[in-house]
Amino acid sequence: MAAAKARKGPHQDPNNRSIARNRRARHDYDILDSVEAGLALQGSEVKSLREGNVQLADTYARAERGEIWLLGLHIAPYSHAAGFGGHVVDRPRKLLLHRKQIDDLSQRVAIERVQLVPLSLYFKDGKAKLELGVAKGRKTHDKRHAIAERDANREAERAMARARRGE
Repeated sequence: MAAAKARKGPHQDPNNRSIARNRRARHDYDILDSVEAGLALQGSEVKSLREGNVQLADTYARAERGEIWLLGLHIAPYSHAAGFGGHVVDRPRKLLLHRKQIDDLSQRVAIERVQLVPLSLYFKDGKAKLELGVAKGRKTHDKRHAIAERDANREAERAMARARRGE
């Protein structure tokens, strides 16, 4: 039996554990490029992430004062924290990137009129990482075209599979 070819991405590595994915981002935006970024988190935030208490929807990134900040990420309070040692649920979180990556992303946002959209949040070697996409917004007719193209590709794959099976 032939094995299916796996997509490249952070969620395919067995050492990486996916926490959350922003499926809506791939529907609403054309993803031009993606970058892996670290997150500056507090201890209770990491524990809450390990429990999977995070919402990635309505999250975006912004370049301010030579840094990239993640806004709108909701990490629920850690279930075993009793007042002390907790964290602010919706605080801005700093993304950890190299200076050249920050400069490149800031220039692209300013010049090309693109957005920085988080695609997925996962653990890589015990550290929380964010896949940040450089995205351009889609119009309604573009979304319909993308859906039609995806359906056509899926139907073509099904037909090829039927032909391989000899049906």
